[in-house]
Amino acid sequence: MCDVISADMSAQELFVAAARKCLSVGRKSPSVPQSLDLAAQVSAVDLGLKPALLYDSNGANADQVQQYLSSLQSSQLVSRSLLTLDLNGNTLIVNPLTVRSNVEQLFRDDSVAVIDVRHSLEKPTIADPLRGELKSMTQDLLLLLRGFEQLKEAERPHHVGEESEQWNLCTVFGLLLGYPVTYWFDQTKSFENCLSMTPLMVTTASATWQADTAGHTYCLYSFSVPAVLLKAVQSNLENWRLHLQERFQQQNVLKDLTVRQTTVTLPSVCL
Repeated sequence: MCDVISADMSAQELFVAAARKCLSVGRKSPSVPQSLDLAAQVSAVDLGLKPALLYDSNGANADQVQQYLSSLQSSQLVSRSLLTLDLNGNTLIVNPLTVRSNVEQLFRDDSVAVIDVRHSLEKPTIADPLRGELKSMTQDLLLLLRGFEQLKEAERPHHVGEESEQWNLCTVFGLLLGYPVTYWFDQTKSFENCLSMTPLMVTTASATWQADTAGHTYCLYSFSVPAVLLKAVQSNLENWRLHLQERFQQQNVLKDLTVRQTTVTLPSVCL
């Protein structure tokens, strides 16, 4: 374990110390900016401003991320309800209640739009999220998330193995990370997509973190929507924005929420 507890350290210093002690790979530790960005992201997950965080700051493994999370919990910087998830080698820090609620809404009110971007299509199109393999995958994910809520504070990450081998992880990550739109493609046929040279509208949501005395801005969300489908998913985007603003007003850890949209066109898009 890498407990980092000192009555003399500020919250910002505790977060940085935990990251640098628990998440080092070889001789390289996360930088202070990396550590602060991670702290802001984990705080947002803890507050329910985002359901989960996909950890990709460096090559630290799921056990190291669990040690980092346990250190934060021991220092009472975040709640003990947060869990570490190892999904096919991808590490996430998850707020079980928030992420389950987000996935359940897919069944209840179509709050998440699923966009089919199979390589064989001429252009992306809206998919039915309750059809065949999509419905089966989402139901399996929901069962998994409901099980998380029965777990007490874990000392080890929860590994999701065989049950997720057939999942489209691109779709799953969109659901877990709380995006109002997520991409799907038939991975049994090809991992390529039809988004090449397709104008994409990228939405980003950023905020400042009160504990960061320098007042840096941190990106909490970033996702894209094919411009051709913008009108079809406009209500999803608007409901997501309003819900985020509502949750933001219920806390005082992060402030100055800003939602921006830009359009990009790329020769290739890796999902």
